[in-house]
Amino acid sequence: MHTTTGTPAGDSVLDPHLVRRRARLPLLALALGGFSIGTTEFATMGLLPLVADDLRVSIPTAGHVITAYALGVVVGAPLLTSVAARVERRRLLLLLMAAFTVGNVLSALAPTAGWLVAARFVAGLPHGAFFGVGAAMGAHVAGPGRRGQAVATMMAGLTVANVVGVPLSTVLGQAMGWRAAFVAVGALGLVTLAALWRWLPGLAVPDGASVRTEIGSLRNPRLWVAAGAGAVGFGGMFAVYSYVSPLLTEVTGLAVTTVPVVLALFGVGMTAGTLIGGRLADRSVPRTVLLGFAATTVVLVLVAVLGRSPVPGVIAVVGLGVASQVLGLALQSWLMDLSPHAPSLGAALCHSALNVGNAAGAWAGGLVIAAGLGYLAPAWVGVALTAVGLTVAATALRPPPR
Repeated sequence: MHTTTGTPAGDSVLDPHLVRRRARLPLLALALGGFSIGTTEFATMGLLPLVADDLRVSIPTAGHVITAYALGVVVGAPLLTSVAARVERRRLLLLLMAAFTVGNVLSALAPTAGWLVAARFVAGLPHGAFFGVGAAMGAHVAGPGRRGQAVATMMAGLTVANVVGVPLSTVLGQAMGWRAAFVAVGALGLVTLAALWRWLPGLAVPDGASVRTEIGSLRNPRLWVAAGAGAVGFGGMFAVYSYVSPLLTEVTGLAVTTVPVVLALFGVGMTAGTLIGGRLADRSVPRTVLLGFAATTVVLVLVAVLGRSPVPGVIAVVGLGVASQVLGLALQSWLMDLSPHAPSLGAALCHSALNVGNAAGAWAGGLVIAAGLGYLAPAWVGVALTAVGLTVAATALRPPPR
């Protein structure tokens, strides 16, 4: 499937069932990319105590590796998407996945905390651009009227990583050391490269696409307001999830060996939230954005209130996975709508925004923990951040006065 076509399947435009069948393998390849990226992004949270112990730093200091990855996404998403505006889409996705693989191998080889921070920054650079360009590829192969579900399929790979990849990498890290987990992610990157090469169709660069066009889309102030709402609001989820392992063991009272199970359940919640968000976004993006913010705020309150009790606490953590992914999917669709002439950049900017939230949430959560307020305090930080994001989004989505 290496030819470049104007439609996903030529004469299949008249047969939506044939379009869907031909889209399955390309979407599977993109979902595999999402799985690989999701595994490396979220596995670090489960491995954080192991990293801190091995490199002889505190857990809040080890949290800097999470921040470094997030900053790599923030920088790389708009930069690589804009600079590569004229690169054929399939080729660009292959290059991005190759860079991702190299970054994870470097992470496994890092001799010190400083080197690991640098390696995680490198690994994060292709993250947002891959999802941005992949969203455009997914919409192309899925056909008209199915953009939300196509993007959800690719994003489901990221969330399934939390069901399978993250727990397994945590178990692997506990058994063989945290470096083994990053070696495994590097191997996943190679498998993804093979799938992308084999199954993705060619996709020509859109007419008129250029670095100037991509950058020109950034002049829309509403795009930045939406991105800002996502960055602040999504920081609430990461304030909690960045420290979920010590939260579960030190506060909820679970055994270390049960952490992978809870991470898997969180991933189930994320997968459900992604699929729900995709369908809701195809009906109404603005309503889904507001629903996602409101639901995430409520669930963070539940985490803060119920976190000391094992069963309610775990249910609240799983609920956070559902609500946050409805929000994430809706935000990506919103940013793509706000950059119609550069949808890849809009989708990539969403991942920049979410990873600003990742960095800010991990940093803010680490601050209150370091201040001695305990591992439940980040949940209240998360409530405040998500409530601010909801306020900004509601203001931005309000119809202009007549």
